[in-house]
Amino acid sequence: MKSKGLLTASFLLLVLSGVVWWSNKKASAPDKPSVENATTKLVSIPEDQFQELEIKKRTGEALRLQHGDSKWRIVAPELLPADPDAVSSMLSSLSSLSSDRTVEEKPASLDQYGLTHPAIELNFIDKNKKTAKLLIGDNTPAGTAVYASIAGDSRVFALSSYKKNSFDKSPNDLRDKRMLTFDSDKVSGIELMAKKQTITFGRSKDEWQIVKPNPFRADPSHVEDILRTLRDTRMDLSGSEDSKKTATAFASGTPFATARVTDVSGTQELQVRKNKDDYYAKSSAVAGVYKISSTTWSGLDKNLDDFKNKKLFDFGFADPDKVEIHDGSKSFFLTRTGNDWWSNGTKMDPGTVSTLIDKIRDLSATKFPETGWTTPVLEVTVTSDGGKRMEKVQLSKNGDNYLARRENEPALYELTASAVSELQKSAADLKPAAAPPPPPSKK
Repeated sequence: MKSKGLLTASFLLLVLSGVVWWSNKKASAPDKPSVENATTKLVSIPEDQFQELEIKKRTGEALRLQHGDSKWRIVAPELLPADPDAVSSMLSSLSSLSSDRTVEEKPASLDQYGLTHPAIELNFIDKNKKTAKLLIGDNTPAGTAVYASIAGDSRVFALSSYKKNSFDKSPNDLRDKRMLTFDSDKVSGIELMAKKQTITFGRSKDEWQIVKPNPFRADPSHVEDILRTLRDTRMDLSGSEDSKKTATAFASGTPFATARVTDVSGTQELQVRKNKDDYYAKSSAVAGVYKISSTTWSGLDKNLDDFKNKKLFDFGFADPDKVEIHDGSKSFFLTRTGNDWWSNGTKMDPGTVSTLIDKIRDLSATKFPETGWTTPVLEVTVTSDGGKRMEKVQLSKNGDNYLARRENEPALYELTASAVSELQKSAADLKPAAAPPPPPSKK
């Protein structure tokens, strides 16, 4: 029993001595940075210095982009205009690309990392003709990163998978998918043919007008919706339909709308047809026929009256400078000086003036009749924009409601009787401003 206990004690002493020796040896060794946690910048080209980029894949696909004349083009596998936003996003990610960690300093072979025949090979040329190459290999065992290496460096790095996704692109990802390429800020006219009607819009400065079929003030928000729809119409390349099937679907579809947009570079046309629940488009600016989003064009299913400006006055939410109302034998004159309103030398109560201006601002047509105008019974004149804009509107009775007509415009606007009576009441309720309180008496 004693010999057994002695052997046990001796064994424990031997183990303890080994632990102490190993600990002392580790403590005496100099500290080394962890290879696993070191990060390395993989691409050192500023975003605005890229001149050419090639993406080659293990599957045999290849994509090459070139920069020239201040824009990017896809030059292989076919010549296509590139989407500037998509390319810029990719180059931004590449210019700041860094590894997550270093996996191995000097691997004996790159085969185990999938880098001998990489999944993706990226070749760069900057504006100084300097070249660089980045290789992307297999996924790491955890599946959250990929192996990567750069030309001229023996190290193997780990790169997060989401970073790889930023440049794992196909021609469809980077091509310009716009069906029309006009400059929105320089558009001077739009022609829309839909619902068996043709409407032409013209723009002067920032104001839209309906030019045809008859001159009319246009609702700017609805015309801007048309412009936005045309600008945002893009090819839907997510499906598996080939070009022949798409062309057949377009040819057999029902005409939905045709739009022509004119800017400083000329006029572009887009034809849209509907086949079952899908929309297809053909553009004068892009070769081919393409499927487009159904939600984009369904919003253009409007009549002429939908595009007309229903508001009688254009001064908007700015305070006018002058207001003049003639209602039968009663007349009202208001002039603004700074924040104060005056009428015939009397300072007016701001609350009652504000209510009247709101009623004038809110006058809107319920419909647009072509006949029915009679003798005017009410006239409202509003001067705004520092005296640069003067709008005069006359109203006549028409059955239970009223018709309104702007000066020098043939169009008629029908107004409800309640809107006019509220305007008349607000004018009658105008009152002088309250007298200021007397100064405190001196004791």
